[in-house]
Amino acid sequence: HSSTQNRKERNQRRQPRCLLIIFATAFCSSPGFCLENVLTMAPGSKANKKSTVDAAAWMFNVVTSVGIIIVNKALMATYGFSFATTLTGLHFATTTLMTLVLRCLGYIQPSHLPFTELLKFILFANFSIVGMNVSLMWNSVGFYQIAKLSMIPVACLLEVVFDKIRYSRDTKLSIGLVLVGVGVCTVTDVSVNTKGFVAAFVAVWSTALQQYYVHYLQRKYSLTSFNLLGHTAPAQAATLLIVGPFLDFWLTEKRVDMYDYNVVSLMFITLSCTIAIGTNLSQFICIGRFTAVSFQVLGHMKTILVLIMGFFFFDRDGLNLHVVIGMIIAVLGMIWYGNASSKPGGKEKKSYSLPTTRQQKNGDDSDEGPRLKA
Repeated sequence: HSSTQNRKERNQRRQPRCLLIIFATAFCSSPGFCLENVLTMAPGSKANKKSTVDAAAWMFNVVTSVGIIIVNKALMATYGFSFATTLTGLHFATTTLMTLVLRCLGYIQPSHLPFTELLKFILFANFSIVGMNVSLMWNSVGFYQIAKLSMIPVACLLEVVFDKIRYSRDTKLSIGLVLVGVGVCTVTDVSVNTKGFVAAFVAVWSTALQQYYVHYLQRKYSLTSFNLLGHTAPAQAATLLIVGPFLDFWLTEKRVDMYDYNVVSLMFITLSCTIAIGTNLSQFICIGRFTAVSFQVLGHMKTILVLIMGFFFFDRDGLNLHVVIGMIIAVLGMIWYGNASSKPGGKEKKSYSLPTTRQQKNGDDSDEGPRLKA
């Protein structure tokens, strides 16, 4: 009884700090918090502006991703809302509303994405979401983390095969160092079973293909991040909101319509959906400006931050010397990767060009978002 009371007191003390981070993240996720504002404050040279916006894009993605993980952890662990697929459908529904409002206000220009390309993207993206949820359910946490780490080699393979990318020795070694560091941080117990392995295999390949396709579609059809979200978010919202309740019932044996909704849980659901707008947008911005491999490698900084934030807000026993050493190794690997991949020959592309469209020839830079009014 005393241990339960102490745990409640610790959670009460951490709640103000947790809410502060959540509200700050929600502010950064709002459409008004745009990278265009950062661009106008950047120094005059084009190179400096690009570096500033690149850094802002990464920060935007890290803040929103860490924020949504903290909110979802509180929502699921504390308030028992364990309907992950349905929640993701709500995320895309909220993102769809945002893109519709911006299109009505004239911030998003009309664009074209062939139905076949949209269908392939939706299949990859939805298999990624469903596969990850099922993999987490059927596998041990250790094997689940190993599966997530394997996305980097798969993403590298896709770039080598489809984009004819060649990596230098230092770039390859730096990626390996990141994998080792994150593995030391996160991988504990490892047990494998057949159905769990199949789920992890589907999740890894579909996620890597989805992230590769984000970069590919933005280049080929000159789509901005908002344009691409405007095409994909409605379809993902519709499919996940239809499939989600059934999949969640299969995984948890609980019905989403029978959940005991209250003011606090609804507030966390609303915050999760709000932050998801920034998470979805920042993912498309980062992959569009860089590549899926860079997004995966440097994105593991989010894993480290989640471990640190979890230590402060949830479990003080989760951070030990073993985890700290893994964090240091991973950060050194990320720094090495950034330096190695930016050098001449660090990450080269053979003579290869994608087929261009008339829209691409006459279009503007696809990396920039919409010009939001002040």
